Amino acid sequence: MDLSAFEKDNSVSCRLSSQIPDVCRTEDCCLGIDEAGRGPVLGPMVYGICFCPVSKKQELKESKVADSKTLNEAERENLFQALDEARSYIGWAVQILSPNTISTSMLQRSKYNLNAISHDTAIGLVQYALDSGVQLTEVFVDTVGPAEKYEEKLSKLFPGIEVTVRPKADSLFPVVSAASICAKVARDRIVKGWNFAEDLEDVDADYGSGYPSDPKTKAWMLKYLDPVFGYPQFVRFSWSTAQTLMDSKGVTVHWDDDDEDGEKAAQRQNNKSMLSYFSASAGGNDQNPTRQTHRFFSERRLKSLDTL
Repeated sequence: MDLSAFEKDNSVSCRLSSQIPDVCRTEDCCLGIDEAGRGPVLGPMVYGICFCPVSKKQELKESKVADSKTLNEAERENLFQALDEARSYIGWAVQILSPNTISTSMLQRSKYNLNAISHDTAIGLVQYALDSGVQLTEVFVDTVGPAEKYEEKLSKLFPGIEVTVRPKADSLFPVVSAASICAKVARDRIVKGWNFAEDLEDVDADYGSGYPSDPKTKAWMLKYLDPVFGYPQFVRFSWSTAQTLMDSKGVTVHWDDDDEDGEKAAQRQNNKSMLSYFSASAGGNDQNPTRQTHRFFSERRLKSLDTL
C-alpha cells in the first residue's frame, strides 16, 4: 500500500486503491465496508472496501480473514499482503479522513457529525467501485447508527444491489472482515509514520492507542499542547478531550466582536484581547528584544507594523 499520495499533504482526505481485477468487471461481485479509527482522538479515520466475485466467496473465507480488532498487527499485515497478492480476483480501496478534515467538518457552521461523515464516505466508496466498472450485486456494511435505517438509505441510493447492514458485520461476513483489515493496516501505517508539519523537533512517538481514555495518549496531548495555537494536526481538536485540555491549559483569549470594545471587554474580564497578539510588541518591531516571536508568525514571515 503506497501512502505517498496522503503523506504529501496529511491535512486533507485521500483515496488509495488497488487495480480493478478484470473478473470484477464481468462477474457479479460482493463488496464489504468497514472503518478503522472512529474513536481515537489522534490520527485519521480510515474507511475501507474490499470486493470480489460472488463465485469467490468461499476462497475469501478460506483465506481466514477475520475482524481486524481480533488480530495483532503482524497478523493483519500478513492477511493484507495475501489479499493484495490475490489481485486477480480481489480489489480494495481506502478513504483516509485526516484529523483536520474530521475536526473542521464537525465544527463548521453547518454541523456535520461523525455519523454523517461516515455514511457519506461509505457511499462514496460504493460509488467509486461502481464507477470503476465493478459489477456489484451485494454490499455488506458494518452499521453506523440504526442498522435498519442505514440499510434503507443505502438500498434507495443503490437500487438493484442487495444491501445488508448489520452490527459487528466484520465478524459475520468475510468480505467485511477483509475491508476491516485494509482500513486498519492503512491507519496503523499512517499513525506509525505520521509526518508532523509543525516544528516539534524530536516528537515522542509513544502516544499509546490514541483513545482518549489511554493515559499515554493523555500525557502526550498535555506535552504537545501549545497554549496559544493548540494542537498539531495529528490531533482531532473537535474531540471533547482536546477541547477540555485546551480550555484548562491554554491561554484565555477574548475574541473581539462588533458588539463591544474588545480591548476594554478583555481588560474587564482580566483576559487578553486577540488584538494584543498583533500589536507592535508582538511582531517585527518588537519593543522587547527578549520576547521570541511564535513560529506561526516567523514561518509565514509575518511582522507587525506601526503604520500602513
